Amino acid sequence: VPGERVAATTADIAQLGREAMAEMHRTLKLLRAGEEEQARRAPQPGLADLDGLLERSRATGLRVELAVEGDVRPLAQSLDLSAFRILQEALTKVVKHAGRARTTVLIGYRADALELTVTDSGDGTVTHEPAPGGHGLVGMRERAALFGGTLTAGRRGEHGFEVHAVLPYGDRRDT
Repeated sequence: VPGERVAATTADIAQLGREAMAEMHRTLKLLRAGEEEQARRAPQPGLADLDGLLERSRATGLRVELAVEGDVRPLAQSLDLSAFRILQEALTKVVKHAGRARTTVLIGYRADALELTVTDSGDGTVTHEPAPGGHGLVGMRERAALFGGTLTAGRRGEHGFEVHAVLPYGDRRDT
């Protein structure tokens, strides 16, 4: 029936428009995050730049390993940037609060979401209590929330800490 096809096509176009607007909204929020002018003009990092981040972390003495699960897929630029920034902040927290702890970064390309987990072994001498006025965990949670995702962070038993983020891809269409 032609009327039903027109309605279905219109609904598909409307959904694409909503997805594009949501992506633009997230990108604008990220751009307004208050980074320095020079950083805003530089190409924004993404998971393709993770090797450099891991090398810089290793240069501080951190023992960090990377594991990737699932089929790597292209990500929206804002999601890619947020994933990188979450991992960057989580690794910075490990260096700051756990010293040279053994650390694992897991990137999981799941069916509906990108999953990020940073786990450190801790050494029992440095605490993970956030410093007064710190915004690292809050910032990571806000980045995850931009995509309808979640971020949890907490101790692992007597030693160690884990940051776990789930960032929905946002491209799933209900048809």
